[in-house]
Amino acid sequence: MTKYIVLFRGINVGGNKIVKMETLRTILAVAGFGDVRTYVQSGNVILTSDQTARRVAETITEIFPRTFGFSSRVTIRSEDEWNCMINKNAYPQALDNPKNLHAVIMDDDPTDAALVELASKAGDTEEFTVRNRVLYLYTPDGFGTSKMAEALDKVLKVPLTARNWRTVLTLQNMLAAV
Repeated sequence: MTKYIVLFRGINVGGNKIVKMETLRTILAVAGFGDVRTYVQSGNVILTSDQTARRVAETITEIFPRTFGFSSRVTIRSEDEWNCMINKNAYPQALDNPKNLHAVIMDDDPTDAALVELASKAGDTEEFTVRNRVLYLYTPDGFGTSKMAEALDKVLKVPLTARNWRTVLTLQNMLAAV
């Protein structure tokens, strides 16, 4: 069995696209996934499966809208990929305040031109590094006020979802407990 982290995009944000985590855990367990656990209400799921990540994503993409009445794109990483992402963190100084570092987990690599454009949006203290389909976004003045963070979808033009470093580390600890 492989341990996976499944990240849903755009659920339970601003009172829209409401998904009860208990219901989500139930439908994933009924679909045959093991050890299903969720973290907070924003679509962070840990589960086990003997299927490939692609098949897990296909299954979830098929069953999710039947239950909730809308679709939500999922991004999936195996335990090894998640741990690798953590080990390649380019901003260890952010560990003192993990809300200032975000892992922007991408399904595809952005173009070089997109990365140049994103860099042009950076504030004086902001930085980013891309490694293995992860954009490490360091925003010491806050993610919510960052013009670079605001431009991620529009500029990168790849499927992505972001999690702050505290969530990244919490999910790693949850994986270890499965």
